[in-house]
Amino acid sequence: MDDLLREFIAETRETLEALSGEIVAWEATPDDRARLDAIFRFVHTVKGSCGFLDLPRLSRLSHAAEDVLAAVRSGERTPDTGLVNAVLAIVDRIGEIVEAIDAGAALDDACEELLIAALDAGAEAAMPVPVVLARRNPARSVRLSVDLLDRMMSGMSDMMLARNELARRVRDAGADPATEGALERLSATVAEMRDTVTRTRMQKIDALFSALPRMVRDTAAELGKSVTLHLEGGDVELDREMIEMMRDPLVHIVRNAIDHGIEAPTARRKAGKRENARLAVSARQSGNQIIIVIEDDGQGIDTDALVAKAAQGRSRSEADLRRLSEREKLDLIFEAGLTTRESVTAISGRGVGMDVVRANVERIGGRIDLTNTPGKGLAIAIHVPLTLSIIAGIGVSVGDQRFAISSPAIDEIVSIHGEAIRIDMLGSTPVATVRDRRLPLVDLADALGIVRDREAGKLVILSISGGSYALAVDDVLDHEELVVKPAAPAVMATGLYAGHTLPDTGVPMLLLDCAGIAAQAGIRFWREAAAETCAGETEIPAVPALLFDDLDGVRRLVALAAVDRIESVSTETICHSAGRLRLSLDKRIVPLVAQGEWAGRDQVQILRVRDGDAEIGYAIREALDIVDLPETIVSARVPGPVAGVVALAGQQIELLDLFWLFGEHGDLAPRGAAPLCLLDGSETAWMTSFLKPVLESAGYRVTAALNGGDRPDVVLTMDSATFALGASVPVVRLRRDREAVAESDTIYRYDREALLAAISRSSGGAT
Repeated sequence: MDDLLREFIAETRETLEALSGEIVAWEATPDDRARLDAIFRFVHTVKGSCGFLDLPRLSRLSHAAEDVLAAVRSGERTPDTGLVNAVLAIVDRIGEIVEAIDAGAALDDACEELLIAALDAGAEAAMPVPVVLARRNPARSVRLSVDLLDRMMSGMSDMMLARNELARRVRDAGADPATEGALERLSATVAEMRDTVTRTRMQKIDALFSALPRMVRDTAAELGKSVTLHLEGGDVELDREMIEMMRDPLVHIVRNAIDHGIEAPTARRKAGKRENARLAVSARQSGNQIIIVIEDDGQGIDTDALVAKAAQGRSRSEADLRRLSEREKLDLIFEAGLTTRESVTAISGRGVGMDVVRANVERIGGRIDLTNTPGKGLAIAIHVPLTLSIIAGIGVSVGDQRFAISSPAIDEIVSIHGEAIRIDMLGSTPVATVRDRRLPLVDLADALGIVRDREAGKLVILSISGGSYALAVDDVLDHEELVVKPAAPAVMATGLYAGHTLPDTGVPMLLLDCAGIAAQAGIRFWREAAAETCAGETEIPAVPALLFDDLDGVRRLVALAAVDRIESVSTETICHSAGRLRLSLDKRIVPLVAQGEWAGRDQVQILRVRDGDAEIGYAIREALDIVDLPETIVSARVPGPVAGVVALAGQQIELLDLFWLFGEHGDLAPRGAAPLCLLDGSETAWMTSFLKPVLESAGYRVTAALNGGDRPDVVLTMDSATFALGASVPVVRLRRDREAVAESDTIYRYDREALLAAISRSSGGAT
């Protein structure tokens, strides 16, 4: 039988045992609102579960009872004896059907219409026909109190610590083989008991996710929106009580995302988005925490509108609220009674929700983090703790401190001085190259503010949601089974730790939160969105770019994927030879591009840029940071080293044109066979300054004076006189005025396309 159905049957039985007495007590005191609410919640829960589990008979009965109880709650009906008897009959019938489902027995439904009819005002009570069910085999299960399970887990944790201490003492004392064998058997038994006890309280979080697809479908259809739900991490296990506590907050957040966050199809089209929105719900374990992330690609939160709403009817003025930080403005969404809806709908608008969600999460020791990207979406991360957890972990040391890392998060451990390891700097971010795999590098000592007296010796390659990074530590210690408990609230609030543990050394250690350390270090991963099944559409991931100050003082960007590494070189290795600027590097000579003065420096930083085959160097003043490349690029008017300009943090930043750089400087083949263009006449100086770079970039040789027996293939002039070599040499004449009808046989000197086309026709084309 399905686990959800078993859970439904067990919970319904448990509630039915106390419910009949509640109904009778409610009849005696019809003004007891608490009892009426409890009965109503039961039939409402049964109705909701039946719809999901596809139990139409139970759904019909519970729905009828719910309608009558709702009428009593609103004052339309009075709970007289007839009504109470009818509700009791419905409750009894629900119990009979539940037992029949559990026993796999058939149950006639002939009397159920009479039971529903008896709920009507003035109807005579219809007594149900007694049904004898086949004797069912008792299930080998028992429902235990949470307190008892907590005591079991606590005792198991103490047993693990005692076993660890015993193992340390045996190891230090050098016990005989018989004692070591007995310890091994004890360890195996304790490990098996640990797994068994742990599973008594754990359940796959898929039980929390399973109701979401139908709910998302129905909510989106009701609002006229198209939403695709992506679920990830359903195999992650969470305390059963935590799952129940998280059910309502999760449902509310998901419904809010569809109603408030995701735009209508027409609005999405105008914003350049696909009509089918993406809503992702994922879960992962980090130490003794479970992190549930709800992320949509909607419009995000308009903090200005949020501030304006929050200022209405509150003691703080709108001006005061606008002075808050962006994070504090986002937290206004948790204010009680706040809603950005102008009208109340069946889904939202009443101002009751996010404040209750946060209160419920904080009640179980969790927290909520918001990541808002206006116009692109909102991500809500819910961190909830496990009551107790026993995990496999590895100890690491930094300075005189020791910490633990969960073993499942570790891909590998390597020596930082290995031949296959290289450490570089990309902007302000250190990068470790491990066997051609480039990873962001975080020094644990720097992250935690620990002073060490030696260099890091090991790299721990960690895998977290979204990608991997390298963590530099001094040394790696033993592998142990660790009992993890929540640390003090002030420690957990840093976001760097996932709890504390006591290894067999007896010295307490903090368990590191690998994802929290990466977040504090500013590491972000760019993942391609999962392929969509509808219309074959895919999301475009953000493109990382390196921000740097160039030699000419201009701040520029270059696509990070093309940068192999950054290193400082002596200017003595730079030389202008064979008509090009070149760099001696690794016993090779590579082309070098510099947009500024470098000769007066002792050293200069070089971007080593590759296209997969060729390599060129690009001299810069200083690498600054790694940023997301904006989607909108204003293109340059003419080809050159700058492809265009982008808006970044309110500034105009130039973007390097890698296509031009490699096309112009990556090809070192001689161009002796290229057509020769002669610049002639009174405007030779202007043509040398303005036209020569354009013509050379197009593949032509350009000169202002002929040497020896050279003969030009085409002559460019702004004079009316004919070139001395005669009519055998084609002449392209240029003019200053853009509009000059009388000079129709000339070309406007700034018309690049017409100029190159005329030269190509006259000279036979560039090679």
